[in-house]
This record gives sequence, C-alpha cells and structure tokens, in this order.
Amino acid sequence: MDFQLSDDQRALRSGMRDLLGAVFDRDRLRAAVEREGALDRSLWRELGAAGFFALRLPEEAGGVGLGLPEAVLLFEEAGRALLPGPLVATHLSAGLVKGAAEGEAVVTAVAADLPVAHLAEADVVLVVDGRASGLPGEAEGAEVLSGEALRAFVAAARPVRSTDPLTPLHRAPAGAKPAPAAPERTRAAAERAPEATERAPAHAGRFRFEAALLTAAEQLGSAARTTEAAVQHAGEREQFGSPIGSFQAVKHLCADMLTRTEPARAAVYAAAVTGDPVEIAAAKLLADEAAVRNARDCLQIHGGMGFTWEADVHLHLKRAWLRAASWLTGAGAEELLAAGLGTAGRLPRSSAAYGRPVREAGGGG
Repeated sequence: MDFQLSDDQRALRSGMRDLLGAVFDRDRLRAAVEREGALDRSLWRELGAAGFFALRLPEEAGGVGLGLPEAVLLFEEAGRALLPGPLVATHLSAGLVKGAAEGEAVVTAVAADLPVAHLAEADVVLVVDGRASGLPGEAEGAEVLSGEALRAFVAAARPVRSTDPLTPLHRAPAGAKPAPAAPERTRAAAERAPEATERAPAHAGRFRFEAALLTAAEQLGSAARTTEAAVQHAGEREQFGSPIGSFQAVKHLCADMLTRTEPARAAVYAAAVTGDPVEIAAAKLLADEAAVRNARDCLQIHGGMGFTWEADVHLHLKRAWLRAASWLTGAGAEELLAAGLGTAGRLPRSSAAYGRPVREAGGGG
C-alpha cells in the first residue's frame, strides 16, 4: 500500500501554505496577539472562500468533495502558521450549521467541563455529548446554541486566563449540560454533511474523534515548524567563531526534534486514512508530545532570545499546551490504547469503539 501523498494532495498542501503566507503572515500573527486573540472576520471569510471549512462537503452541496486525509493536510498547515480561532469546530460543523462552510459563521464547541475557546465571538456553540443517533454527519448528542440561548449562555460564562494569548477562554456556566438527545435535523441537512464511509463510519464518537485527529494535525504542523526554526537558528547563530549547529549537543536536540516529528506525521496520516479510534488516539499522543517537546527544544536552542516576547517560539509552546488538553487528553488516549490492546482483533476499525468512554478535554475549537 502506497502512503505517499498524491500530486493533488501535495498541490493542496502547497496551495494552503501559500494562501496562509499571504493572508496570515507574521505581521498579521502579531496583530492577532495584540488583539488578544480576537478573531479577524475577514480572514475567516477568506478561509471559507478558499474551501477550508467546506473541504469535505459534497460538491453538489457547495463543497470541495475531498476527505479526511486532505483535511489533515490543511490543518497541518494551519498549525504551522499558528492560525487562531475555533477551526476544528467550524470545519466539522460545515453542512450542519448555516454559514459555517462559507466562513460566515464562527462555531465553537463545549465538551466536558474545561474552558471553551472564542466563546464571546461565536455565532453558534455546540455542547457536545458522547451519544449519537447514528445519523450520517450528525454531531453526537450535541445541543446547538444560537440566538437568545447563546446570548444567555455567554452572559453566564466567565472569562478565564488562557495560556495562549491567541486563544481567549471562558468557563461554561455551572449546570450547562449536553442535550439528552441529538436535535432533530432535516434530511437535506443530513445529505449536505460529510458522508460516512467504510473508513469513517457513522458512529457514536465520530465528531469527537475527528476533532481529536484534526487537532493532532495542527500539533504536527507546529512540531514541524519549530524543528525548521531551530535548525535555521542553529545554522545562523555563531558562538566561539562557529555556528552553534556544529556543536554536538545542539545537533542532538535538532535530531531529536525530527525523530519526534516524523513518527507523529506517519501516525496522523495513517489515522486519517483508516479513521480508526485507536489509531487516532495514538496519533494524538505522538503529535502532542512532538509539538510540546519540540517547542521546548526550539526555545532551548534559541537561548535567552527564545524567552522574549518578540520571538515566536513561546507562541508555539503555549498553543501546543492548549491543544494537548483539547478533545482527547493524554490520559484519555492512553486508556483507549490500553483498551484496544485488551480487545485485540475486535476494537480496531470497529465503530463500536467510538462509544467507549474516555477522559476528554474542552472543545478548544
């Protein structure tokens, strides 16, 4: 089986990197930091126009008609660029929430009891439960909050301090509970949603596990970017008349960063192809470790400059910490992997596995 990217997939990834380089360069990144993470609606609409959110909708529904592997490539590029906003929730809501596919609506999600990202700017909030009716494309047991219900929800929430300056957080109001059952949806809405396939069946945890995989893809992009930044700095920074990259200790740090990134890449890409919950859990674990530890090592290689506000290294580290606690935590992923080992031959590639309760974190967007 050939797991190399096709020419079309490479072109898609390259095109997204070029787009983000044009619409979200370092100046706009820093402007977003100064706005304390407030969303740029014009940027959100540009992403919508480029098909970022509608990537997996059928073409007859106005989408691009691609699959989860292609979505992973786009989210990897978003992670490289530190693109802010509830990208995951909005992408997964395309076809389910009006305006999400076009970038006209900002959708965030509340899962478990952890803070929710970008709540104040959201047009719709999904309160995600672990249950589902099994309808294609349906967010399991999710209560959709909009209009007056959303305004009351936001008014009752309280802001909390965020590790990441690009991701404002709110604590959901006490007593906010997921819906006891999935809301009624029209047949037309179900038909517009990304279709369930043999690789990505309609299952009880489809929304939650796809969110975890796309978050892992963002972590992968961040890990790759910090590796590149560390290698570049090691080649340019001189000490004792030589580039610091010629010193063995620095070489080892850079090599370790690469050896964390590439296994994470293989795991994320494979999980995107199979849609298997155990493989998604493994991918999230590896990508979280790569993103956090690579950012730490990148900061170490930059030395004192890496700790300054002007450097971007700390932004990658803070975002990596936040993503690691989103959708599927390390503890939850480990429990799922352990359960998979204990039921070898039944759990992998079984849609029933998505209903297995595991510890999870807040939506995080």
